[in-house]
Amino acid sequence: MKTPEKAAAPSGPGITVGVEAGVGTITLVNPTKRNALTRGMCQDIAAAAADLDDRPDVDVVAVRGTGGTFSAGVFIGELRDVILDQDGRTDHLTAADQALARVGKPTIAVVQGHCMGGGWQLASACDFIFASTDASFGITPAKLGIIYPRAGIDRLVRLLGPATAKYVLMSARTFGAPRAREMGLVAEVVPADGFEDSVRELFTELTARSRYSMHTTKELIDRATDPATDPAELAGAWETAWTEMAAGPDIDEGVAAFLERRDPDFGWRPGR
Repeated sequence: MKTPEKAAAPSGPGITVGVEAGVGTITLVNPTKRNALTRGMCQDIAAAAADLDDRPDVDVVAVRGTGGTFSAGVFIGELRDVILDQDGRTDHLTAADQALARVGKPTIAVVQGHCMGGGWQLASACDFIFASTDASFGITPAKLGIIYPRAGIDRLVRLLGPATAKYVLMSARTFGAPRAREMGLVAEVVPADGFEDSVRELFTELTARSRYSMHTTKELIDRATDPATDPAELAGAWETAWTEMAAGPDIDEGVAAFLERRDPDFGWRPGR
């Protein structure tokens, strides 16, 4: 049995990366600042996301915070360095966001405690947010006199609609997890008591699912919801997916397992 990888905690603000049972986890570590994001942390997140996407032993990528909280947002003391570095244009938060969004594998933000500002943008770059009932959410650029990064606003509008997105951004209010789910900020909320058990159960389910089905469904949804996608290109992607599905091994294994009343053993992985 392979020993799970354990990453040493950084001496200052940073991240850890670990792999266990097919799940690669990026953990935000800046506990004295409620895991507020620094420029270095954003750069490390971008690199870690790309690395985990390339690893054949990783089927699912998770992002979470240490110490029972996700992230209080961008570290205010480094705000300009994070979103307006050097040339006044380089946005390290968005670079980390885009690196997570490019991961072809299922990505999940595991959220407890505060998930504010840039923390929500980072979490929302994942395929969905799985939150505890003790989580709270807020997007607060109006309190700081800044504009939320375009990637975050575009995603917020797609998820909530323009009117609710404006309300969230302009009011800068904080919302509890149940209300955040009603609005569309998060996908699922589970009780804080037993939260880690719920997270493990979710990961067990995902790592047992068809990787082909999850990867391809993710790609098709992302293309369909991207305004820049050409309709003909999307139609071609669907045609390719349907052809690959018919020729691939997972459909036969899935049907056989169902008929034989056993768990399927899906063998497809990216690159095969």
